[in-house]
Amino acid sequence: MNAITAWGPWSFGWSLGKSNDGQKRKRLQGPIRALVCFVAATTILLSFQSNQSWAADGGYFRIATGATDGTYFPIGALIGSAVSNPPGSRDCADGGSCGVPGLIAVGQATKGSVENVNLIASNAVESGLSQADVAYMAYFGLGRFKEQAGHGSLRVIARLFPEFVHLAVRKHSGIYALEDLRDRRVSLGVKGSGTNFDAAAIMAAHGLNEGDYKARHFDLGESADGLRLGKLDAFFIIAGAPVPALADLAEQANITLLPIAGTAGTNLRRKYPFFVPAKIPGGLYRNIAATQTLSVGALWLVSEHLDPKKAYELTKALWHPSTRKVLDNGHPVGRLIRPESALAGLSLPLHEGAKRYYREIGALP
Repeated sequence: MNAITAWGPWSFGWSLGKSNDGQKRKRLQGPIRALVCFVAATTILLSFQSNQSWAADGGYFRIATGATDGTYFPIGALIGSAVSNPPGSRDCADGGSCGVPGLIAVGQATKGSVENVNLIASNAVESGLSQADVAYMAYFGLGRFKEQAGHGSLRVIARLFPEFVHLAVRKHSGIYALEDLRDRRVSLGVKGSGTNFDAAAIMAAHGLNEGDYKARHFDLGESADGLRLGKLDAFFIIAGAPVPALADLAEQANITLLPIAGTAGTNLRRKYPFFVPAKIPGGLYRNIAATQTLSVGALWLVSEHLDPKKAYELTKALWHPSTRKVLDNGHPVGRLIRPESALAGLSLPLHEGAKRYYREIGALP
């Protein structure tokens, strides 16, 4: 029980370092390592809990995240820490936890967005993180979700942070705009993935349907290797910036990013509202300037069946002033989680409880 009641507003350390070969790499530092170990251990304990309703009706609240070496896992753990308020905690006014009274929220490692929406839809977890495009596909039964049912119950608590559309090409390849990819070899990402869905939609919005270019369906590692070895002309990846594999590639090859903007981008956003205009900052990747592009949000999702009062309390705890310290000090991406962008580009309904909170603060009519 002592390990469980340790949850509360934590302070974490994260730094950017360099490996021995000089390439930039993210690495976990002491406190965040402790967080990973704690949450992993908690997840193992929860996996032995056979009564699913116990977690929903009792004090535990699971947040499905992603792989332990990705971004979703530490962000989910930070959110879990911020919204937790275990029994016996000091009052918020006395410097204690300002989370949901009696709640112990834990991050659960998963394979990412696709698994998370499936877990929420099947009531196997109470909440999870997902790319907005994957959530959109699930909710409307598109792509890999075409033959599946039950995802209409997905609801949004908040958009957390942007994940940028990166379209990488080699410099001096004669490719200066997206339209120049006609007849070129382009990796759209793995079939059935959110990246694949988005990349095909972006290409079509620029007048390039499959057949107008040589589509490939590689994962990120294969795509980066293909571009470096001259076996690909371009590839898409959608992720928070900087993407470590892309940073490594920029150190090994002379690459750049193509802009995605203009009329085609505007028309695309009318059709798929989860796209939001964005700019990848300059200097994140070697010799690559700031690039105008699109982003999709990383969403915190729940089921419509979650009690409205609990959804309201979770939303209120997420945006409580004390949570700001947890997010800002815990992870670089945490600084991007802001209430002013919580509703940007939403293409799924808000949960009624979350809607109540946003109305109270004037963010909704």
